Amino acid sequence: MNIRQLFGRAFVRGAIQDDTLITIGGDSIIDVSQTNDVPAAAERTRCLVVPGFIDVHVHGGDGADFMDGSEEQNALILAFHAKHGTTALCATTLSGSVSDIRNAVGAISTTESKGAEVVGIHLEGPYINRQRAGAQDTASIRPADIQELTALLALAPHLRWMMTVAPELDGARALIEHFRDRVLFSIGHTAAGYSEAVAALEWGARHFTHLFNAMTGMHHREPGVVGAAFVSDATAELIADGIHVHPVMLRIAATAMPHRIALVTDAMRACGLADGEYKLYGSDVRVAEGAARLADGTLAGSVLTMGDAVKNMVELADVPIEMVLPLASEVPARVIGVADRKGRIAHNEDADLVLLTDRLEIDRVIVRGADA
Repeated sequence: MNIRQLFGRAFVRGAIQDDTLITIGGDSIIDVSQTNDVPAAAERTRCLVVPGFIDVHVHGGDGADFMDGSEEQNALILAFHAKHGTTALCATTLSGSVSDIRNAVGAISTTESKGAEVVGIHLEGPYINRQRAGAQDTASIRPADIQELTALLALAPHLRWMMTVAPELDGARALIEHFRDRVLFSIGHTAAGYSEAVAALEWGARHFTHLFNAMTGMHHREPGVVGAAFVSDATAELIADGIHVHPVMLRIAATAMPHRIALVTDAMRACGLADGEYKLYGSDVRVAEGAARLADGTLAGSVLTMGDAVKNMVELADVPIEMVLPLASEVPARVIGVADRKGRIAHNEDADLVLLTDRLEIDRVIVRGADA
């Protein structure tokens, strides 16, 4: 077993502590301790060592998209996001034809996890509301179908599953109740009101897709889906690019739901590339000034990385780094069901680590014990 050690400041048990020695054996952390007795072979770092980031909603990057249905393209996405702090992710699909979603899932299930580890599949649609489709292909949106989801699950039984559903759609309740023990259902791309969102939580939904975006907002006489998220015990995603959600609202959500917010990127294929024209499934997307939009101005995913999401939460939203780090690691690990081995710097956890400079920039990323 290869042994490597890092010594310096680290985020451990919810706090930043000095003089921390992290011992990695193979792909796991085998010891974490505070000490002044530093082994000669240990690497001393001036960076802050934090748990690897986990993105439960990411479509692509570096010119590739999971809907391409290609192992080669998927590998580009995993390598790219690993360089930017993501050590594990849920490969995310969009509303598409039955065959296109099936091909995408098939390719995801057989892609070797080099770079960021694929721990799950997030089906964002096709059982969503056309009125709140955002940049998704409205022609591909359809009623909930138990048989279609059954066939998809069979393609990747080794992965965890998450699905964004609009609870007001025909068949949504039957779908959620049927698969609630196998799939994490997330309320999103929905025109539902508060009471319908609460009902969906009672059926078995436990998460909200990109809070505030593509859902009914909170009003003092109609709390909407956002209100249901705030008062529930469910988790919720937040896109912290400063475009999808105002920085003040980022701070409000993080403060009101400190143990229930999972930062996500919702990144599309243009992430990491220059401004210009790109494709999101069948739609033309223009990327300019940090935003990806359709011709009518509708946001079409993002060009955000998890590293920048963490930095933005601190610098734009003014949330303390100690509050932000769990939103990128521990909470999403719990969301997708891998908290037994990811999300913290602790004994027997996967050796997924990010080294941050004093300016909260990525210095290095370690995925399962190896440099990304």
